[in-house]
Amino acid sequence: MYLRGSMKINDKGNLEVGGIEAGDLARQFGTPLYVLDEAGLRENCRDFRDAFASYGDTLVIYASKTLSCLSVYRIIEEEGLGLDIVSGGELYTALKAGFNMEKVYFHGNNKSRDEMVLAVKSGLGRIVVDNLYELDLLEEVCAELNKTQSIMLRITPGVEAHTHEFIKTGQLDSKFGFTLSNGQAMAAIKAALEKKHLHVKGLHCHIGSQIFEMSSYSNTAEIMMNVLAEVKERFHIEFEELNVGGGFGIFYAAGDDPKDPRAWAQAVMDTVKEKARELNLRQPKIIVEPGRAVSGPAGLTLYTVGSIKEIPGIRKYVAVDGGMTDNLRPALYNAKYTAVLADNAVREKTEIVSIAGKCCESGDMLIWDIVLPVLESGDLIAVFATGAYNYSMASNYNKLPRPAMVLVNEGAADVIIERETYDDLIRNEILLERLASK
Repeated sequence: MYLRGSMKINDKGNLEVGGIEAGDLARQFGTPLYVLDEAGLRENCRDFRDAFASYGDTLVIYASKTLSCLSVYRIIEEEGLGLDIVSGGELYTALKAGFNMEKVYFHGNNKSRDEMVLAVKSGLGRIVVDNLYELDLLEEVCAELNKTQSIMLRITPGVEAHTHEFIKTGQLDSKFGFTLSNGQAMAAIKAALEKKHLHVKGLHCHIGSQIFEMSSYSNTAEIMMNVLAEVKERFHIEFEELNVGGGFGIFYAAGDDPKDPRAWAQAVMDTVKEKARELNLRQPKIIVEPGRAVSGPAGLTLYTVGSIKEIPGIRKYVAVDGGMTDNLRPALYNAKYTAVLADNAVREKTEIVSIAGKCCESGDMLIWDIVLPVLESGDLIAVFATGAYNYSMASNYNKLPRPAMVLVNEGAADVIIERETYDDLIRNEILLERLASK
């Protein structure tokens, strides 16, 4: 369910995280407030790491795009995970955090020259090449820098994951990767093997996000092992690594049915082992990307209730002091969330309400039609599973400052991302003298 890691309802009936009541966090740091449970985050890392480690040479890598900040990167490295980045900004953050560059994998479908230069100079482990434009550009950059770069090639395997249309990535009609079925993938592999400054370590694929069907992963692993066999036959080389992606589903609301990480590991690794034996292949190092499943369940967001509007016979709107600027996913994907009254979670739930944000948009709704206790202005609401994509997608729409984030653990709470101020909102703006003088 929604209570993970150190999250619990204590003896007083209040929500508690890391040994601290949600109400105390709200009073100390204000709301809206992102709360990250360190114990839960580390537990999630270990669950995935250990599930795959039992099968031998494997690596779990954390998706920076879910939650990218210095302190989180340090925790991820301490727990033995690699790092998946998709931009120069995420790479810069990893460098500033002192992350081991050998365990950094650079994804993305349109890396710029500047990003590639920074990546090659940093000595990161792998650049995942998405298209021929990137392949040629990276070869050019490496030649100029007199460097050799290890790469992987992203393959579109043609697997249709059962998830939201906007977060499918493995189907044929995708902006990502070299398509397998039309011969593009094999042509790209041939071209990459001919590059003087690039060392092809293996292949990568990714079929989507928020996936619950383990058969999708076993099917993908089977397809990719067949690709490795074809590579061996055509080019007389066995790649060392295979990244089968991830997108492991988590619980957001009723209907979500997340599996144990061990079920994922079994689905992938049993298939890889069987296909390696069947195809007479050396078993490659398997890399996986859980995605939101590492940071998502470890986070929650605290909001204070403001205005309440009831339209008799239609709906009761409860407005909070945040919204789509700190959680874009409901507006973007129609994503569902679960919430509780944080300062009295055991109060009887007696009415259906809809939790609205404060932005000047009718679509700024966090949760439609949720059963909660009778709420009053000033009450504290906690929305769960907001550790992934919420801060990452946050914006300053309506000139709203982005919330702070605190890391809680064993009775201590520390700010790891400061709350923005109004001065922060205009820091990069320039009022021209000729306009200011009027």
